[in-house]
Amino acid sequence: MNGPGQWVLLTYQLPREPSAPRVSAWRKLRRLGVAQLMDGFVALPMSERNRERLEWLAEEIREAHGEAAIWLARPGSLEQERSLVSGLQDAVAEEYRQVAEAAREAEQAEPAARRRTLARLRRELQLIRERDYFPTPAREGAFQAVEQLARIAEVVP
Repeated sequence: MNGPGQWVLLTYQLPREPSAPRVSAWRKLRRLGVAQLMDGFVALPMSERNRERLEWLAEEIREAHGEAAIWLARPGSLEQERSLVSGLQDAVAEEYRQVAEAAREAEQAEPAARRRTLARLRRELQLIRERDYFPTPAREGAFQAVEQLARIAEVVP
């Protein structure tokens, strides 16, 4: 890495009332897996897809009578970027660990419950993978645990 990479930033502010737009924005930001820099200030690694996602959210915020702006920037140092990356990795790794644990627990469940859990965990893995910008070793463990559950769940009793 020669220097910090480019990031897309969203600054936003929404009125306290009604609370529905604030909750909606927070949920969408969580699904995107943003790095929370400060209140109303989030970042994602720069890609056209991430930029478009944040631009859409900024438009929704403005439609809800809030203020929003998109910025492209580079962290001031590699250390700052490493901190952002580490925070994103830690959050996603924890989600992967939860999926792996749920898969291992489901191995002991009744066949129908195993199949339902398997379907749910596969959906969860897909959602996590979409916000896994900097893959961690926990990713492989989660996929292996879900595949092990699949081998057990898909055996005909």
